[in-house]
Amino acid sequence: MTHNIIELAGVSKKFGNYQALHETSITIKNGEFITLLGPSGCGKTTVLRLISGFDKPDTGKIYIDGRDVTDLPPEKRHLNTVFQSYALFPHMTVYDNVAFGLRCKKIAEQEIQKRVMDILRTVKLEQLAERKPNQLSGGQQQRVAIARAVVNEPIVLLLDEPLSALDYNLRKDMQIELKQLQRRLGITFIFVTHDQEEALSMSDRVAIMNEGYMEQLGTPKDVYEEPTSLYVANFIGEANIFTTEIIETYDNKLVVEIEGKRLALNNKKDLVAKYMVHVIIRPEDITVWGENEILPEETKNMLPGIVEQVIYKGSTVDLIVRLPSGKKILAAEFFNEDDEKLDYHTTENVWVDWIPGWEVILPHEEKS
Repeated sequence: MTHNIIELAGVSKKFGNYQALHETSITIKNGEFITLLGPSGCGKTTVLRLISGFDKPDTGKIYIDGRDVTDLPPEKRHLNTVFQSYALFPHMTVYDNVAFGLRCKKIAEQEIQKRVMDILRTVKLEQLAERKPNQLSGGQQQRVAIARAVVNEPIVLLLDEPLSALDYNLRKDMQIELKQLQRRLGITFIFVTHDQEEALSMSDRVAIMNEGYMEQLGTPKDVYEEPTSLYVANFIGEANIFTTEIIETYDNKLVVEIEGKRLALNNKKDLVAKYMVHVIIRPEDITVWGENEILPEETKNMLPGIVEQVIYKGSTVDLIVRLPSGKKILAAEFFNEDDEKLDYHTTENVWVDWIPGWEVILPHEEKS
């Protein structure tokens, strides 16, 4: 049965007058790949440092595998950290880098050899055991850093933006390798990044951080398709946002006016009339229709617009459409070479709509 391996209970941290982390509580399951996502200064690295023991919380408790470690130093927490720089010893071979921590613990050399070679086989580096770090690629160096951490058999591995120094293609490859490695090892990974796509593609759950607050914690699908705040909707991917007032409600529906059109949308949160809301639609949920594709009576619940820009991306065609108010929205449609429908041009008059229920409606609230 899966149990909680990490628990933060009401943890906060202040550096001088700067509140780096407001009171935060979170539980992380054993074997989970969880990502702390957010821009610089949002609090994600502070969370990592508190878990690792490099910093001590001002309030709250930290538990690892059910044990209170709030006051324990890093070396007694049975976890390891992989840093952005990898911090490999340049004068040592791959083998000696990985063996270093075990030798510090005075483990027998025969046991060291077995454990080091086992983990090098796991990360597919056994053939490079005698090379120095400067003879390795960036991706290979990263795997050495992970092997050096994992050989100590931590129950949790902390990764502080370990892919940020890699070029785009290698970074993509390493995202796949890192997730596969985590599954093979079966230990908990807590991963820090500011890259949204990286977080969504690798994680079991994503914690989105903002100015010391944890805005939302959920599966990649949840945070993308059901954001709980305007910040999350804007931060994760692209979002078209209309701010409007609820005119009336009836039969689990709410009526709003968008660009002069009255639209009945699903009332999933039991919102009431006169309430200001944000209506959020992802670009891929927007459909664009040329004037010759539909009949006039079919445009009743559609918004008119003019194509301002066509952006061909290979698998998709992105359209920037200007609405009558001057507001610009983004639509993304999958490209098909045989589909003449996607042959749009600038200044073309079009209609846009989306499937009812695919929008997200959030109350118009500002953080105090």
